[in-house]
Amino acid sequence: MTTTPAGPAGTGTRPPVASPFDLPGVTFTPVSTGLVTARLVAMALWMVLPLAGGIVLGVLVGGWTWLVTAAVVVDLAWSAWLIPRQVRAIGYAEAEDDLLIRKGILFRSLTVVPYGRMQFVDVAAGPLDRRCGVATVQLHTASASTDAKVPGLPPADAARLRDRLTARGEAKLAGL
Repeated sequence: MTTTPAGPAGTGTRPPVASPFDLPGVTFTPVSTGLVTARLVAMALWMVLPLAGGIVLGVLVGGWTWLVTAAVVVDLAWSAWLIPRQVRAIGYAEAEDDLLIRKGILFRSLTVVPYGRMQFVDVAAGPLDRRCGVATVQLHTASASTDAKVPGLPPADAARLRDRLTARGEAKLAGL
């Protein structure tokens, strides 16, 4: 016979466990939907060659070789469904002492970077990012494994975030 640990007031049930990704009092700012366009275009460009190769193979050989084309089309459809969901899952929040970055649907992650640990802040945008109106803000710390990157911000928001993070980092560093 198994027993359930007693919860509050001996109710026999466990109290609900809060998710480590849902922080009370913290509102995450979503990234721009321009990131969806940038990622879909990049993915489509990478799939042009396999799609063309599958079509040529299907025309020349026929039969089961059309499965290559079908696989590429299925991958394109899957990515067109998945990428917008992935982008909606990305967000950031500026807390009093830390920058919080969350991402992921199935494999979720929450990165917390203390302002006092920041060494410098980068803003980057490639040609496709600029065309889609997005930029990436990346924080660099002494740790090589820090994954502190906020992709998909409008350029004006990226510049403001860079300036705020730099000011907060300098203020926290001066307080050490």
